[in-house]
Amino acid sequence: MDTKSNALGSHAVVIGGSVAGLLAARALSTSFDHVTVVERDTFPAHTVPRRGVPQGRQVHALLTRGAVGLDSLFPGFIDAMTAAGIPSGDGQAEFTWFLDGHRMAKAESGLRGFGVSRPQIEAMIRDRVRALPNVSLRESTQADGLLVEEGRAAGVRIRPAGGAEETLAAELVVDAAGRGSRAHAWLRDFGCPVPEQSVVRTNVVYVTRRFKQEPGLLDGTLGTTVVPYPGQPRAGVVIRQEADVVAVLLAGLLGEEPPTDDAGMLAFASGLDGQAAADVLRSGTPLDDAVKMRYPESTLHHYDRLDRHLEGFLVVGDALCSFNPIYGQGMTVAVMEAELLQSLLERGDRQNLASRFFEAAATMLVEPWSLAVGGDLRFPEVEGERGPQDEEVNTYLSGFRAAAAVDPVLGTAFLKVANMMAPVSSLFSPELMERTQQVLDA
Repeated sequence: MDTKSNALGSHAVVIGGSVAGLLAARALSTSFDHVTVVERDTFPAHTVPRRGVPQGRQVHALLTRGAVGLDSLFPGFIDAMTAAGIPSGDGQAEFTWFLDGHRMAKAESGLRGFGVSRPQIEAMIRDRVRALPNVSLRESTQADGLLVEEGRAAGVRIRPAGGAEETLAAELVVDAAGRGSRAHAWLRDFGCPVPEQSVVRTNVVYVTRRFKQEPGLLDGTLGTTVVPYPGQPRAGVVIRQEADVVAVLLAGLLGEEPPTDDAGMLAFASGLDGQAAADVLRSGTPLDDAVKMRYPESTLHHYDRLDRHLEGFLVVGDALCSFNPIYGQGMTVAVMEAELLQSLLERGDRQNLASRFFEAAATMLVEPWSLAVGGDLRFPEVEGERGPQDEEVNTYLSGFRAAAAVDPVLGTAFLKVANMMAPVSSLFSPELMERTQQVLDA
């Protein structure tokens, strides 16, 4: 990519070299002379999990909207996934879904799913960002704090491993440091307001183990997902991945904790609908040990509500909003935030960028946040704000999920929303409400 002559600044810095940070660097590369990504971890030479991504060995989901966005940011990305041996298929015809105990009716949905591991997709994104001529990746380097001049961010203080502290001057700093972000503390240091937070605690615990792809596993399909619901706070995912791998994820909410031993995992999986996970655990050849991860709460930081912002400083990814991982939205939201940032910058104006970005990001986050939180708040044990119409909405959607086991059109509509290709409101169209009622009345 050629550096633009009308760049908005000479230098931008991104803190964090994971998916959200790499995508932010891609967005910035079209508007700044140079972009530096600062990552405290060391990037692996091969496609393996890295220390700085503790969830890297867990099953991840690339939603259809995320794949489409990646293909726009990096033309040819979808074809490259296929060339890399990443399994894909129709998300309804070649993937089995259990919603509230009901098996979704099969049909061609036109929604393509990808069985890609986190190390693989991160490596593919990193290779493409590294190839950008005006982007540098500085690994093994800790961001220690912000530089602020005349009331706006002016760069960062960094410390390379084993080295002395340095400063990086920049016209724009983007914090993509994840849930470990120190943005709030840095803002307080300079007398800036910090955002309120919305928190929904579900205490998710999930376990992943990988198995060798062998004849009979998944019967040639892409995988199976069992979604948790009130009365059944357990979930499971079985999915084919690159390198002839079948990954099994078991998850529990609200005190349900999947074990990591063979017998315990099999017993846990045997209580799930469909038995796909149990079948793999019972007959598959394991490639590694099970690994456990805890995710206590979803958090949304309301930067858009601040009465003033530290100009030249933005926050993206999990540092802005982190979701219950069961819904698989994180990478797709990072793609959408990068698209938003690029769009705002390409208008050629950094004036009030922070307020414009955070307001637009808040609007964009309404859908994924409502999807995740709406699913969590179905559980009466989960604390959170519920609206006066929630009971009526949940009653309809419970019927919708049951009807989707009979009417494949309803299943497709659900998957469009789950893949962020349609808004939640689309499920309440007169046509879909009528179809739901017809199935329930039959």
